[in-house]
Amino acid sequence: MKRTHHCNELRPAHIGQTVTLTGWVHSRRDLGGLIFIDVRDREGRTQTVFDPSDLPPELFKRAEQLRSEWVVGITGKVRQRPAGTNNAKIPTGEVEVMTTALEVLNTAEVLPFPVDDPEVSNKVNEELRLKYRYLDLRRPEIARNLRLRSKVATAARVFFDEQGFLEVETPILFKSTPEGAREFLVPNRREPGTFYALPQSPQQFKQILMVAGVEKYYQLARCFRDEDQRADRQLEFTQVDIEMSFIEREDIYALIEGLLKRVWKVALNVDIPTPFKRLTFEEALNRFGIDKPDTRFGMELVDFTEEFRASTFKVFSGAVANGGVVKALNAKGMAGATQGQVETMTEYAKSFGAKGLAFIKVEKGADGATVEWKSPIVKFFNDTEKAALTSKLKIEEGDLILFAADQWLNACEILGKIRLYCADILKGQGKLNVPADQFNFLWVIEFPLLGFDREQNRWYSSHHPFTAPVTEDIPLLKTDPKKVRGQHYDIVVNGVELGGGSIRIHQPAVQKTVFEEVLQIAPEETQLRFGYMLDAFKYGAPPHGGIALGFDRLMAILCNTPSIRDVIAFPKTAKGTCLMTDSPSTVEPKQLRDLHIELKVKQPLATPAPKA
Repeated sequence: MKRTHHCNELRPAHIGQTVTLTGWVHSRRDLGGLIFIDVRDREGRTQTVFDPSDLPPELFKRAEQLRSEWVVGITGKVRQRPAGTNNAKIPTGEVEVMTTALEVLNTAEVLPFPVDDPEVSNKVNEELRLKYRYLDLRRPEIARNLRLRSKVATAARVFFDEQGFLEVETPILFKSTPEGAREFLVPNRREPGTFYALPQSPQQFKQILMVAGVEKYYQLARCFRDEDQRADRQLEFTQVDIEMSFIEREDIYALIEGLLKRVWKVALNVDIPTPFKRLTFEEALNRFGIDKPDTRFGMELVDFTEEFRASTFKVFSGAVANGGVVKALNAKGMAGATQGQVETMTEYAKSFGAKGLAFIKVEKGADGATVEWKSPIVKFFNDTEKAALTSKLKIEEGDLILFAADQWLNACEILGKIRLYCADILKGQGKLNVPADQFNFLWVIEFPLLGFDREQNRWYSSHHPFTAPVTEDIPLLKTDPKKVRGQHYDIVVNGVELGGGSIRIHQPAVQKTVFEEVLQIAPEETQLRFGYMLDAFKYGAPPHGGIALGFDRLMAILCNTPSIRDVIAFPKTAKGTCLMTDSPSTVEPKQLRDLHIELKVKQPLATPAPKA
């Protein structure tokens, strides 16, 4: 049987035609002597009918034997469904196929979980679904995600082609550059003791492509990081990688806004407004306590450093005296927070080194008429401090006021994490409306170029060591590194960092200064790890910059799913394993000998490969 139409194609215009459909048995129903088989392929499904009065007994008997997920080919004539039997839930619901021929292409055992009932399959344990991922991919919602992923990838490629970009593939076997995340190492059989590394990103290659004169590069790049897994992180992932020459930050902003505008239109038929709002790193932390803020709701942090500088509440005034700040947020409607919720927020504060969490519940008093501030710290506040809190936080009955008194970054991050926790609770209670179809894009800019590691007593790159400092801050690299701003930018939507990038250092002298004098990488180490880049820059490196967008995160947002595992065909579990293929796995001793590797831990014997 040769397919003539897919299972989402037939309409009233096809009535009277003889067609052949191929696919899986989606469902079977026996009604009034007739057998109804819904046949499904990747496009959709169509109802077919087996009528014993029109069919040879042997064919009808075979139809009686059909079971869910058998693979079949069915030929028949398209007809209008009888009055009152239309199915408005599927596009082919006005017609059906009266079967004249049936071929069973394959049978199927009983599935470990159903794929035809979303209410049931959505409740199936994820590990079971990942073990049988080939069945999980048959579910319409997962299949839809893969189709949309392909559609978005095509739209991105078309967009970049229109903008004059070249798609260039960069190597998967790279060299180890152990800055940043932990790498996957690949032993080299030809030179024992040497290793390749799987790339964390194509960063260095794409910069060299700019030296080569490519000018506009992009790639849907596979990247690898040996990190602990989360809902938005995998050991291997895809990023939309971009680099351009002779540009400034504004050129990157315009390009990415154009790309995302195209993608949202193609994927969701949504017109997103551009240009996107911009926030400096400092403003984002001051207002939202995080450098990837969700701006779809308020609950912003408010500074009270000056108001409590001379307070009799020593926790606050002491923090200010030590160069810190006092910040607060008003979680409106959360005065009724449970003891467990308060303990969770307190643990968040302690995870940043705080001794505890100060808070005030604003509730009705015992008389039922007056409003009271219920907290042991209130007795330390004078009338001026209370008035400032009331005015700046717009305090009213039902509010929960939360405080952080610490060094600036710590105080911001404590309340930033608590802000998101409170928002989740309020959304669950129906007190905070955050529309799922609202997309608040913004650029976060002017990050600090460097951070300081107190344990190692040295500076490290906040982004990566190739990020260019803001031009006027270059002299500060040797005198006051803390104040140096980087030409780094992140693109954020609804509290999710879609990607980040920067204008790069293209002068070899500046790059050498960052490596050796700021990051304190020894000259011989610099030469060993980055010598080829510094050499390339000697031969006329143009000003350049770029960005990388997390394609899996992007797709998770477009598919409205919290986990990127739902938009990847064959994802790893939270433990970094593939349950379907049972990997990672052991290998044969001969393979280890060829690689000159000896294991210190005893491993089970590998199953020998089958002989050809």
